[in-house]
Amino acid sequence: MDLIVNFTPTGMIPTKEITPHVPVSISEIIEDVHRAVELGITMVHLHARDEVTGEPTFKAEIYAKIIRGIRKFAPDLILGISLSGRTFKKFEERSEALQLDGNLKPDTGSLTLSSLNFNRIASLNSPEMIKNLALEMKRKGVLPELEAFDAGMINYSKYLESKGILKPPHYFNLLLGNIACAQADLLHTGIMVRDLPANSYWSLAGIGNTQLMMNSIAIASGGGVRVGLEDNIWFDSARSKLATNSELIKRIHNLAEANERKLMTPAKLRKLLNLQEGFGKYGLAPQPE
Repeated sequence: MDLIVNFTPTGMIPTKEITPHVPVSISEIIEDVHRAVELGITMVHLHARDEVTGEPTFKAEIYAKIIRGIRKFAPDLILGISLSGRTFKKFEERSEALQLDGNLKPDTGSLTLSSLNFNRIASLNSPEMIKNLALEMKRKGVLPELEAFDAGMINYSKYLESKGILKPPHYFNLLLGNIACAQADLLHTGIMVRDLPANSYWSLAGIGNTQLMMNSIAIASGGGVRVGLEDNIWFDSARSKLATNSELIKRIHNLAEANERKLMTPAKLRKLLNLQEGFGKYGLAPQPE
């Protein structure tokens, strides 16, 4: 299997005070994605920031500007948006950017499969919210980018599939190393990968210092990687050097070359996930019920 590289440039936490390298403005995010595309990525997972305060925002108008800018140079890149519950609690807020259409339509939207605690804040995802977001994505023809922080979340995805709320093929981000969830080790990783529903494609993410280790395990074991400053701002485990997104992606390519893994193109992953081909056609391809 070719290597899925899911690029996460910004996230909700890093600020310019924490690291000058995090892209926050619309133009910075677009330019970081441009550099990443030139290096080689399969998909991008976007978070938008307010143009004045730099704080996370759910506003469709901000996502639209980012998406428009990226699609000028990467019309087939698989492009996903965050529907996070870490800051925004109302369905209308979390689903606003799903209303974008045409050339601005996202291919995927993140769907965290349960509530969880981060180090200083909770991400609230009630069963009702998860189902409503999944159904709205189904209605809009957007693929859920399933986020699982432990094995229980994977089990919940199977429940949603049994109810017809989720439909394969699936794409999962398996995020390990968060303080209150599955830890970044081989046992937790193996259990989560084993428990995935049939017809699932997956990438491993590691929080903080564990990003490199989890990316390395994924590359060596046939999975994909999620990589970027959203999950980790440091280049080394000693935290002596702040990373840039480009440095993190270049390191992934070095590891992939050593493991004889080719980059999966956006076009190939689009076919595997039943996404439209890009170039003006985005989101899920029409499928018979």
